[in-house]
Amino acid sequence: MLVLGVDPGASATGYGMVARSDGVLRAVEYGSIITTPRDPFPSRLQQIFSRLAELIRCYQPECAAIESLIFAKNAQSAFKLGQARGVAILAAAQSGLAIAEYTPLQVKSAVTGYGAADKRQVQQMVESLLGLEEPVLSTDAADALAVAICHHHSAKLLHLSRGRGR
Repeated sequence: MLVLGVDPGASATGYGMVARSDGVLRAVEYGSIITTPRDPFPSRLQQIFSRLAELIRCYQPECAAIESLIFAKNAQSAFKLGQARGVAILAAAQSGLAIAEYTPLQVKSAVTGYGAADKRQVQQMVESLLGLEEPVLSTDAADALAVAICHHHSAKLLHLSRGRGR
């Protein structure tokens, strides 16, 4: 199963494609969509949407896992982050993907076992779980990979619980 993980942001939106085959997770593609703050905000949203739609067309994931908004420094930041999430959800929905949303607490717990893990701990566990030889330099990309890993773990648990008749 191939999952697109998204860590939305107005300035940088992280993305990560994570595949699971024979119980082994591997990173297929990851990076950040960087927008320029001096560009009009609608143009920045268009850039995020277009790049995610392109990634979906190219890699054809089975589903998208998107980090949900829990906290923003101020109302303006929250609105911009919400709009970036919205275009990520729209890109996935228009492509017909199933969409799952996870809180930062859920993602950190799934990847590190500790809901209050810091960014560096998440990044190190992502690298370890995916067997990456090179460090993931972008924290946005590492977070997106973590969201995809979280979905793989959640989907596996859901599958196991269904298999037991629950």
